[in-house]
Amino acid sequence: MIYHVVPVDEWTAFPERPYVPASLAEDGFVHCSPDEVTTLAVVNAFYRPAPRPLLVLCIDEARLTARVEREEAAPAPPAGVAEGTAFPHVFGPVNRDAVERVLEIQWDEDGRASGLRDAV
Repeated sequence: MIYHVVPVDEWTAFPERPYVPASLAEDGFVHCSPDEVTTLAVVNAFYRPAPRPLLVLCIDEARLTARVEREEAAPAPPAGVAEGTAFPHVFGPVNRDAVERVLEIQWDEDGRASGLRDAV
């Protein structure tokens, strides 16, 4: 399982099509995380000001039609992520049938991502 963070409006915009975030055109791949703990660290580093609710797609890598490669963060991983952590990058659209589960970020009173729960 790999994890991808997305604002709810982006995920629900075109439900009949594969999911294509802006990062695919900008960076050439879809950014993902290898586990829930790393996902929360990424949210706290990069997504705190993002529109809410903020979702996490749980993607079954074996069901993806696009290739996945793992690469270390450059120049360094975000705070809370160990050096050498390899981040999955999906080199193509995410076919929706590869998304096994959709979770929602839970926030603490300080505005930090603190956990994940099933999306409503």
